[in-house]
Amino acid sequence: MKKLFLGAAVAMSSLAFAQQFGIKGGMNVSSLSKDASLSDQKSKIGFNAGVFMNAPLAANFSIQPELLYSQMGDKSTSTSTTTVGGTTVVSKTTGSTNLDYVTVPVMFQYNATPGFYLEAGPEFGLMVSGKSKGDTTVTSTTGTTTTTSTNSGSVDIKDNLNTFNFGIGLGAGYYFTPNVGLTARYVAGLTDVAKNRPSGSDAVRNNTFQVGLAYKF
Repeated sequence: MKKLFLGAAVAMSSLAFAQQFGIKGGMNVSSLSKDASLSDQKSKIGFNAGVFMNAPLAANFSIQPELLYSQMGDKSTSTSTTTVGGTTVVSKTTGSTNLDYVTVPVMFQYNATPGFYLEAGPEFGLMVSGKSKGDTTVTSTTGTTTTTSTNSGSVDIKDNLNTFNFGIGLGAGYYFTPNVGLTARYVAGLTDVAKNRPSGSDAVRNNTFQVGLAYKF
């Protein structure tokens, strides 16, 4: 029994000693899964940044929990044209949904080589900000005369959204040196972004591709 406890103590000491801490950051390319109302959506560029800890589990396996600030959401563009009498009015609206989260990915990594790894695991997120922004440009043309006006606005939509987000991440990375590496990850959201979803309508979920750099101390 003493040998068992001694062995466990040695293993835990080795694990604690082998832990590595680091920082990471990079670019997000995010979108929201499409339903009928999101047919004109486009990807939105944002960023992610935070800290991580990497600890070995076995010879070629490790676990890496992270704490990140991550920007998600999407962009959309719509255009409508109407003609009344001799006047043509073109209305173009460009909008963005900006969803900012504090996320906790927990990645299980397979170290295929000393520098290259594959990873998969869950990601838990808490929304800290949710806003919808839009710019509407109206162009009115009568004969040879054209007038243009632009209106901009921002609406806080956080109260209408689920603040908790859950997803599954798949990724890979390569360390050029023992300390500096390139990372890539795709996170597929599994929870509905909307809080009160109308019956029969499709759920809208976050989808995010991340690429960046990591530095281990």
